[in-house]
Amino acid sequence: MSTAPSTSPTPGSARAEGSDEAPQAAAPAPKSRGPWAPLRPLILRLHFYAGVFVAPFLLVAATTGFLYAAAFQAEKLVYSHELTVPVGDASLPISEQVDAARKAYPEGTVSAVRPSPEDDATTRVMLSGVEGVDATHTLAVFVDPYTGKVRGALEQYGSTGALPLRTWIDEFHRDLHLGENGRLYSELAASWLWVIAGGGLVLWFSRRRALRKVRGTTGRRRTLGLHGTVGVWAAVGFIFLSATGLTWSTYAGANIDVLRTSLGQATPSVSAAASGGDHAGHDTASGAGGDEHGVGLDRVLAAARAEGLGDPVEIVPPADASSAFVVKQVQRSWPEKQDAVAIDPATGEVTDVLRFDDHPLLAKLTRWGIDLHTGVLFGLVNQLALMALAGALILLIVWGYRMWWQRGRGSAFGRPVPRGAWAQVPPYVLVPLMATVAVIAYFVPLLGIPLVAFLVVDVVLGEIAHRRGRRAAV
Repeated sequence: MSTAPSTSPTPGSARAEGSDEAPQAAAPAPKSRGPWAPLRPLILRLHFYAGVFVAPFLLVAATTGFLYAAAFQAEKLVYSHELTVPVGDASLPISEQVDAARKAYPEGTVSAVRPSPEDDATTRVMLSGVEGVDATHTLAVFVDPYTGKVRGALEQYGSTGALPLRTWIDEFHRDLHLGENGRLYSELAASWLWVIAGGGLVLWFSRRRALRKVRGTTGRRRTLGLHGTVGVWAAVGFIFLSATGLTWSTYAGANIDVLRTSLGQATPSVSAAASGGDHAGHDTASGAGGDEHGVGLDRVLAAARAEGLGDPVEIVPPADASSAFVVKQVQRSWPEKQDAVAIDPATGEVTDVLRFDDHPLLAKLTRWGIDLHTGVLFGLVNQLALMALAGALILLIVWGYRMWWQRGRGSAFGRPVPRGAWAQVPPYVLVPLMATVAVIAYFVPLLGIPLVAFLVVDVVLGEIAHRRGRRAAV
């Protein structure tokens, strides 16, 4: 399996099996039955092109992904003062904790509150609209739940509560801090990672068993053995990362969302509409303790607890005079807690309940896939596994380029695919294959567009080689 360039020798040559000797005169390749014989050189060539042009993007994604997986534990160390407190005797009411945060930081609006989920954890009060804070972020104020003392405030991003260190690494991994245009790099990497991994698996298992071993080999043969062995073990992880990464990408992600919606598998949300009680005129902008919303945060939290919503939870105040409080569980480690309730601010009654158990299957799989991809589903074990995958991908790319360098003969882009290979593929294989590729390319445009480019380049290189051969024969 290769995530970086390897050459594409013709079947039957010494180089085709990773030999370190000079190329021999190509003996006639043994005739193979079935469609595999003409397909193998095409898969090899596509694997090579993808390695040449996509590997640099994958290298960046792997490096930044490694850092992101490590950022969870680093965040706990760097921000331990804000995140933890000495355990006290009794917690203050949540409304008093929010009042303490508002007194220390009177600017902005309370957009959410996360009560202390553990005995030694602080309460987070999130403020939106704070000057100097990115519009897509909030200012998280950390309050000691026992004393009401504010232990600090940090900019926060995303539903996982990423603080500045993890936010910076997350945005670097996602878009290189280049905004929406920068997201194209990560989508390109995710679009091709599964193709490269799958193609590498096919090529590796199609090789003779004796040529897969690493022990006792040297030179390019050894590099190829290391490259293939590590790639085979990591391939399933790469395919998973590719598939889950695409679910929230710009173009493929939008297509996936449309498909899920059309199948009735979109992620549902609790209805935030109030029951119609008369609570007009409550000031939703002041955000002092929640009492301006009617029943207040303490009764809202108690109502949510009565519905079985255990820690950790997030309380979202009403967006306007016709909206309800929304309390939702935010634990994404296994077992996940993702239940949510809406509570009327005038009466304190629960107006809607949404259980994670009632989510459609694809919505659940998407949630689990994203959380596993981001390293939160299984905590430290999950993060170590992601770091191992990222490290394996970096090694594979380095080994792939090393094989390219070790070959050191012939065209820099390897030999063209034998002419007429498509014509040898039986129609009953070729037609479904082309249809499948067209459908996938439509839903994953950053796979389809480069694929067309690769084919054009390959045809041009093949034509150049053909003409040179004709001139040499004259």
